[in-house]
Amino acid sequence: MGLLLTLLYQAFGKSNGELNMRYLAMIQARYGSSRMPGKILMSLCGKPVLQRVIERVQRSKNIDEVIVVTSVDKQNLPVLRLCADLGVQVFAGAEDDVLDRYYQMAKLVRPDYVVRVTADCPCYDWSILDRAIESMPPEANYLTDFGETLPDGLDIEIIKFSALKTAWQKANLASEREHVTQYIRKHPEEFQHKNFVCPFGDLGYLRWTLDEQEDFTLIEKIYSHFLSMGREDFLTQDILEFIGANPELSKINARYARNEGLAKSLREDKIVEQL
Repeated sequence: MGLLLTLLYQAFGKSNGELNMRYLAMIQARYGSSRMPGKILMSLCGKPVLQRVIERVQRSKNIDEVIVVTSVDKQNLPVLRLCADLGVQVFAGAEDDVLDRYYQMAKLVRPDYVVRVTADCPCYDWSILDRAIESMPPEANYLTDFGETLPDGLDIEIIKFSALKTAWQKANLASEREHVTQYIRKHPEEFQHKNFVCPFGDLGYLRWTLDEQEDFTLIEKIYSHFLSMGREDFLTQDILEFIGANPELSKINARYARNEGLAKSLREDKIVEQL
């Protein structure tokens, strides 16, 4: 922890007491994956998937800092090396308690809000994130797309630091520790929720996340198309136009259900001891 604090001081040029951060984006990234091990380091048109995600989140005009959050498992050493090469801050925490990982990192700098991003979303749209941030009312504890109107892979989650702390203190189910915001979502009596709706209509039927080989095939086609025009800054509207002109693309990964990992966690749920 001391080494990480030193790195953060260097990054922000301030002491811990002087840090004044509004929005901290935390990208959870782990090499292991039950369905697609190593997916976040797969080369996506010349760059690792994780790097693609980092660069897209960094384009946000409202994010103060982007930090990658991984675990202490030795198989994540390549994640640490990539972040070092890119000059991106990284935190390694508990392997089996992602909520603890988020809280332990966030409490070092105590931002007003944490933006949760997962490293398997290489089409992440920073412009939608900026819209969400700008729509966040000061009284809200948590903002997300409750109706799942965004494409799978463009999920938005903004969590007030105080809400993250409360969830960390109270969550006692394995699913709540693994999926970070489950306790907050399940307790609207404790947290003021804000719903965010996709600005382009209901696109929840689209799948732009990376969990299966077919997902990678689709995303690689999207990247290849825009990079052939010298564009890395493509947005949701651009992808929609590309898919609209090539409707067969959406069929590539259409057989997979949304949030399969969460569904599995809920089926196998149990009470766990907190760290």
